[in-house]
Amino acid sequence: MKKQSLKKIKNKNIFITGGTGFIASHLCELLIEDNKITVYDTNQRDALKYTTFQGHPNLTSIQGDVLNAEYLKDAMTGADIVIHCAAIAGIYSVVKSPSLTLRVSFLGTYHALEAAVAHKVSRFIDFSTSEVYGPFIYKGTEQELTTQGPVGESRWSYSVGKLAAEHLTHSYQKEFKLSTTSIRPFNIYGPRQIGEGAIQGMTLKAINNEPLTIYNDGTQIRAWCFVRDFVDGVLRIISEPKASGKSFNLGNPQGSITNIELANMIIRLTKSKSKIVFKKHPGPEVEIRIPSIDRAKEILGFDPKVGLEEGILETIEWYKQMDKK
Repeated sequence: MKKQSLKKIKNKNIFITGGTGFIASHLCELLIEDNKITVYDTNQRDALKYTTFQGHPNLTSIQGDVLNAEYLKDAMTGADIVIHCAAIAGIYSVVKSPSLTLRVSFLGTYHALEAAVAHKVSRFIDFSTSEVYGPFIYKGTEQELTTQGPVGESRWSYSVGKLAAEHLTHSYQKEFKLSTTSIRPFNIYGPRQIGEGAIQGMTLKAINNEPLTIYNDGTQIRAWCFVRDFVDGVLRIISEPKASGKSFNLGNPQGSITNIELANMIIRLTKSKSKIVFKKHPGPEVEIRIPSIDRAKEILGFDPKVGLEEGILETIEWYKQMDKK
């Protein structure tokens, strides 16, 4: 593995779609002192309100929708780097609004790419998803075949839209010489996650001694990555020229655990009296999802540091503090 330190990103105008969201809030936190940041978001899930830099002079917030092409283009004026995070997030939101999910994923990315080309942006970072691998992926590399579920099953509208957007992103590099990179996040968690998320949901219920729901038999496996490790990988992608034109899995294979073990860990760490309730999953389920991060290690020097228990303890403490407010 290449040993390399993270190169400092300075004096850039950085434009982040979905910029008030969970992951974007952590990116802003690391970039805000040395760069001008513009966040563009519908503000349906505002994680920035939980930060200490919301009124920072380097931060500009624009309420807007990526489906509004002209407004997005105008807002992107002057950007050097675009980080495209905007999406319909969370499996329950996706199932409820599959057509909107597809439009935001594909058309939203198309509008962002068109604006980036028009403004001669130097780097475009597209957030894809680990869902492109379908219901079963074990140590899968970025060169693995992507797998989509049956047509008409709403869950897969998210991965289909994201995969199409990923293809579109790479085509813009080939045709329009826009330097692009796609990121496939694997189960990111941590403080300021709002909306939907398994660790978030379990933690909030455990803190309040409420029952934790586990779907099917709980033997499904996920590899969980703490948000601080994940954003380190994103910043490495931005600053590494060799990342251009590639897709990267960003996650932590060492954070792999079954859903039932995860629930029990959260109950133990919160000292909760919560019970576990088993229910049949209402739709298709992903049985195992563990990435290979060899490409990210080799090219970026990406090396997740935060162990699962350490990360969950920090996450629990944050939600406890929020629960008191």
